[in-house]
Amino acid sequence: MKAYKDLSREELQAVQTELQAQYDKLKEAGIKLDMSRGKPGTDQLDLSAPMLDVLNSKSAFKGADNVDLRNYGVLDGIKEAKELFAELMECPADHVMVFGNSSLTIMYDLISRAMVHGIGGNTPWCRQDKVKFLCPVPGYDRHFAITESFGIEMITIPMDENGPDMDMVEEYVNHDAAVKGIWNIPKYSNPTGIVYSDEVVRRFANLKPAAPDFRIYWDNAYAVHHLYIDNKAQILNIVEECEKAGNPDMYYELCSTSKITFPGAGVAALITSPANIAEIKKTVTIQTIGHDKLNQMRHVMFFKNAAGIHAHMEKHAAILKPKFEAVLDCLEQELGSLEIGSWIKPLGGYFIAFDTLEGCAKRVVGLCKEAGVVMTPAGSTYPYKNDPADTSIRIAPTLPTPEELKQACEVFVLCVKLASVEKYLEA
Repeated sequence: MKAYKDLSREELQAVQTELQAQYDKLKEAGIKLDMSRGKPGTDQLDLSAPMLDVLNSKSAFKGADNVDLRNYGVLDGIKEAKELFAELMECPADHVMVFGNSSLTIMYDLISRAMVHGIGGNTPWCRQDKVKFLCPVPGYDRHFAITESFGIEMITIPMDENGPDMDMVEEYVNHDAAVKGIWNIPKYSNPTGIVYSDEVVRRFANLKPAAPDFRIYWDNAYAVHHLYIDNKAQILNIVEECEKAGNPDMYYELCSTSKITFPGAGVAALITSPANIAEIKKTVTIQTIGHDKLNQMRHVMFFKNAAGIHAHMEKHAAILKPKFEAVLDCLEQELGSLEIGSWIKPLGGYFIAFDTLEGCAKRVVGLCKEAGVVMTPAGSTYPYKNDPADTSIRIAPTLPTPEELKQACEVFVLCVKLASVEKYLEA
């Protein structure tokens, strides 16, 4: 079929009538699918079920230095867990602090700590006249929710295939002392799947912040979440690059096993300089006497080393790759020639980013919901949930079964077509 923009008004009206009939029939099917979050599917969670057997009532419950894993203590994580994360993330073990199940909690606490106590001996953010944060877009809605909840002014930074617009980043960071941080998902970014180029990582490491309490928030959530085992994306190590640039304290790197083992019962870690860790410990010791050491050891015993994690992630890829390719094939077959949307084929991560015609994203998501497919609200990938062009949609293919995913794709492409025809007929 011809591109919609090349159709006459009469042809568009005929297409709309046909699409509306198909849509009404789909609504009668009683579909109920939730694709609003990037959750692992049941078959992925099953991969980690044997981990629950590595510790039992007959286990020794002893860690390094004869630590009793059942008791209080070991604020920064057991030695074995720190070493596992250090090997996985390619950093020294003294740069690792192991927490509970969620890196999101660590990020929230980092911002909260900066607001109340300050960073590096500087004035707490809550007592400064203005606090700003840079937000590459489209990005992770929960990042933006954190900064918004503290009343921090968020500034959108556009991204291309190499990462954020570093000219803009440098202009803000190097010249505005109110800019205190920037959110990043540097590898298989949420939702675009973008991988930061070497130049972008180096420019981050070589920033010269006007604010002494500026930090790079480097949420490396998808560091090992490859879809193609023979085509794994690689990025430069922010720890090494910041140290080479003479900025050893300028970053907070986050990672977790949330989408490696169990999202509700994983282990998360903060990777940063020993100086930053020493400062953070002063307040964490008031929050808790220690996190779940049994769960930390359970993960260590199950994986043994970084190679064990990489082998485990190949099993995830075998499940996820067909799902992603099914969605991408559907988009290409149904929308490829119509010129009413664009998308990026990711090499890893958990999402597919789709851009509609301008002004259509909310309408597409609304139509999907009416037909029984719930998606992430349009605009969520921008600060304040405000996508000025109303084009950005996040597709989360991981949770549905292959049969459900096929059904969801059918609904989605139909809704894109219908919203696009409506848009052209409004002109």
